[in-house]
Amino acid sequence: MSEFFDSLAYDLFPLVWSGVVTGCLYALGALGLVMIFKCSRVVNFSHGNVAGFAAFLVYGFSSGAILSLSWGLAVALAAVAAVAIAFLTYAIISPLIEESDLTATIATLGVGLIVQGATLLVFGADIVSLDLPVPRFSTSLLGLRITGYDLTVLTVAVVTIGGLFFIVDHTKLGVAFRAISTNPFAAEVCGLNLGRVQIFAWVVAAALGVIGALLIVPTTFLSATTVAAFMLQAFAAAVVGGFASLPGSLIGGILIGILMNLFTFYVSPEYSSTFLLVVILVALNVFPNGILAPVRGSRV
Repeated sequence: MSEFFDSLAYDLFPLVWSGVVTGCLYALGALGLVMIFKCSRVVNFSHGNVAGFAAFLVYGFSSGAILSLSWGLAVALAAVAAVAIAFLTYAIISPLIEESDLTATIATLGVGLIVQGATLLVFGADIVSLDLPVPRFSTSLLGLRITGYDLTVLTVAVVTIGGLFFIVDHTKLGVAFRAISTNPFAAEVCGLNLGRVQIFAWVVAAALGVIGALLIVPTTFLSATTVAAFMLQAFAAAVVGGFASLPGSLIGGILIGILMNLFTFYVSPEYSSTFLLVVILVALNVFPNGILAPVRGSRV
């Protein structure tokens, strides 16, 4: 029995803690996907490529590869570039949305490939390192090793997600976003500007993607496909939480983070992508509208 509790203390609890931290990053990416889907009915498959390009711009602007700027100024310029790309993407696909949601979704795949090609053209296929200026310390609490990086991720995630939820729930733009997400036609009849709200969603999604990319890269490395691969977990979080639910994205992100950590440690990291796809398939069959969707019984 003591060996079991020792295993929990030394293996399971740290894995769950690390999964929660990583899951917050998945939640940031998932929230960006859900924001766009709720008001545009489009799954933005360029999300990861744009965020990855922005992360490369931060590297280029701060390392001397392009410019030698301070880290904060490099992030600001990269965020502006990501928002500009998001705005341009929306301008390209907005006419397609009126024709077909599927056509617009496929168009985002094309945009993603173009952005990925631009990343390879400008920065090449080399793997680079991008450090995050966070407090470098670690402490132990109840057997868990907590680092400055962990606290930075949790703080940024709480502030960002809390700010987003406040805007959506307590501002006029947020009310318009919720109205258009519920019934776009009725919202337009009432005089709401559909295009303005959709642009808001695309811009916010771009910002969330950049934040998530900059926080996830220090745990691995930066390449033309790193952030796009990270967005696969974010997509899974959106599926688990439901593409119609912002709170569901948060819960889905944390669940995916914990499950991926447990599977990688106890089974094998080689099959993590396969496991993720299995989770997506199971979620689509068991919770087709997300884990927070009300369960409705069938009428006989």
